[in-house]
Amino acid sequence: MSMILNRIKALFNPSLYHGWGRSSKFFEGWYYKVVSNDQKHAFAFIPGIAMDEKGKKQSFIQVLDGKKFTSKYYKYKFIDFKSNSNKHNIVISKNIFLKDSIELDLSNISGKLFFKNLSPWSNSIFSPGIMGPYSFVPFMECYHGILSMNHTIEGKLIVNNKVVDFSQGKGYIEKDWGHSFPEAYIWMQCNNFNDSSVSIKASVAKIPWLGSSFIGFIAGVLIEGVLIEFTTYNFSKLIKCSVNNKTVQLNLENPSYVLQIILHRKKPTELVAPISGFMDARIEECMDGKMEVLLKKKKSNEIIYNNSGTTAALEVAGLYENLLK
Repeated sequence: MSMILNRIKALFNPSLYHGWGRSSKFFEGWYYKVVSNDQKHAFAFIPGIAMDEKGKKQSFIQVLDGKKFTSKYYKYKFIDFKSNSNKHNIVISKNIFLKDSIELDLSNISGKLFFKNLSPWSNSIFSPGIMGPYSFVPFMECYHGILSMNHTIEGKLIVNNKVVDFSQGKGYIEKDWGHSFPEAYIWMQCNNFNDSSVSIKASVAKIPWLGSSFIGFIAGVLIEGVLIEFTTYNFSKLIKCSVNNKTVQLNLENPSYVLQIILHRKKPTELVAPISGFMDARIEECMDGKMEVLLKKKKSNEIIYNNSGTTAALEVAGLYENLLK
């Protein structure tokens, strides 16, 4: 009974652990992006668990250094993973990942960071988080959650025996769970703009659906505390999706706004990704891109925001040609 209650709690609270009662073909990972105030340091810390089709289990912490273009995969036993059914509290060995802080004790990185003024995605009983009504569909291959679109950081880390101060830096937190990443997807994120209130997240993916598939998309523009959403389920449209060696462009519109994003690609770094529950796939992520954003009102053409951000993250994975339009 407790397993059922824990899964119901997690359904309405995307940040919580969703693996209660799971024994095979399942993964779950949390993505913490941290960028120092001078943007000379940018890391993604990804704690998670993975179970393959035969029930083999592991926990892990993956670290991406976005400025040095390196990544490292720390593998742990599954019993080293601890979670809380009532609040976001993930422990892997001596590493602690909370909603508003992380504490690291890795071979080359240690220290504690605190997060202030978090900005979670909108949430309601009929639309619990970024997945909206798709949260209730039991057969999706991958679910997604946004814990914070934008927040400030306090604290320091010791990286390779050097102190790195992240105070007044910017942070972003999201997560994924299910059994596999989509066979084709584009994901991008940036919250290092001149206007510190601005944060952008956008993704497009091929979604399996009842023996067929469709192109799903989710984008959000957080500006001055207001989140403007462009999603498959809120009457938005994907107008353009283009990819080349230098740029990725997404044009979307909802009933009130038009959004154009152009992300200038930089050198990517290889990461481990889930397939059929286990971390056997490979993807590439860039964390040093430049994102150009144009947001305007649909009827009046009034420009709401027109600027560019730096230390933007980008993943273009799989058969992305199926997403282009």
